[in-house]
Amino acid sequence: MNSSRLPQPLTGKKIYFVGIKGTGMAALAELFHKAGAIVSGSDTEEIFYTDTILKQLGIKYREGFSASNLDDNYDLVIHSSAYSKDSNPDLSEALKRDIPVLEYTQALGAYSKTIPSCGIAGVHGKTTTTGITGTVLKELELPVSVLAGSAISNFDGKSTFTAGDKYFVAETCEYRRHFLSFSPDILAVTSIEPDHLDYFKDYDDIFSAFLSYAEKLSNGGTLIYCADEKGAASLGDAVREKNSSIRLIPYGLSADGYFKVKNIKQLDGRTMFNLHGIERGFELRVPGLHNVLNSAAAAAVSACIASHIKGKNISEVLISDGEKIASGVRNFKGSKRRSELLGKACGIVFMDDYGHHPTAIASTLAGIRSFYPGKRIVVDFMSHTYSRTKALLEDFSSSFSDADVVILNKIYASAREKGEGENTLDNDFFVKTKEKHGNVLFYKEPSDASAFLKKELREGDLFLTMGAGDNWKLGESLYSYFKNKDR
Repeated sequence: MNSSRLPQPLTGKKIYFVGIKGTGMAALAELFHKAGAIVSGSDTEEIFYTDTILKQLGIKYREGFSASNLDDNYDLVIHSSAYSKDSNPDLSEALKRDIPVLEYTQALGAYSKTIPSCGIAGVHGKTTTTGITGTVLKELELPVSVLAGSAISNFDGKSTFTAGDKYFVAETCEYRRHFLSFSPDILAVTSIEPDHLDYFKDYDDIFSAFLSYAEKLSNGGTLIYCADEKGAASLGDAVREKNSSIRLIPYGLSADGYFKVKNIKQLDGRTMFNLHGIERGFELRVPGLHNVLNSAAAAAVSACIASHIKGKNISEVLISDGEKIASGVRNFKGSKRRSELLGKACGIVFMDDYGHHPTAIASTLAGIRSFYPGKRIVVDFMSHTYSRTKALLEDFSSSFSDADVVILNKIYASAREKGEGENTLDNDFFVKTKEKHGNVLFYKEPSDASAFLKKELREGDLFLTMGAGDNWKLGESLYSYFKNKDR
């Protein structure tokens, strides 16, 4: 069998996942399991939220890697990018036994070739956009499947929503051009900015990756892009020049057409807005203008998919299903680590957010500021990767203007970085941020800030852990402490 292809049909095929507890891996395992494959796998003994999901699905997996995990009965092995044949005994054994092997992104891409598919991409915003899209498609009762990069409340706390095989929607990642494995009929792009600078040389390099992705759209395909975001808008212009057969659908405040955002009103705990092509008003219950834009993108994606499945044009879909699209946006409850509300204790709101790029930090804090007027915002931030922090240091240091108190932790290294000079960069980040913001503190480990915060946090505060590191544990421990104190 060609290792670039999935066995077809999936029904009855034995597929083994190495690193099955990863968010994307567990989601793909669920997708294939529901398609009739016999799914199993292996991972470390560490407990993740996906353990519960896999057990609920009845998917068996081994804790610990070993060559004895595999025999000749498997049709395919799929592995997380965190593991390689050089260091993982399961993968080494699979190759020794000549079992076809695909990396996660290759398997996701191979699946997209078997079914009409939509890729959702962007330096930030892609997870929430995918989650809202799935929630809207669920409201529209369409026979589709959706895979997001995080747990989505409206997907019963999982990363997948499966209701059929007429269309597939997936969050796709730009890192190392992984999304080029995906074959989209619809592509939605939220943002293009410098990021992953340990891999991409500069903005032009990352833009070229997105352009290559857009060029994978077949004639008659659709590019949905944010007209308010410079990089995404430039992508729309570039595609317009290169291929006139691609349908272009902009969304946002400066967009023309059905998905122009207008009449934004911020109320306590919700945002009201309108889209030009839908008579029904919209209500959003997660904070931030960026999420209004993500909702507009989701509305555009959902309308295009409904148009394809129902054999109607988009204007007909917006007339017949506009109310359901708006209802889906209103019902969206959020996703794990994206402005996630942990709870409230002693009059303090506790939240967690994955934002790890300066633009995402600034937009998230601005959204929280408008969503919770009058609250003192205390944020603990752990930057992710030395390369990103160093390259975007000026932007990072200026991104906390909507916070009242900023606590910085050590930079959280990725597995691919050696961390040379980390102490110097930690200090440079602290000094630079302190120049821009009057109230900045540094605690190397997130837990080191615990004693200070137990005394500092008070009724009327909002405490936010932010970043792609492990400082979310601080937020959970503080929430638990104040909950017990509240009893």
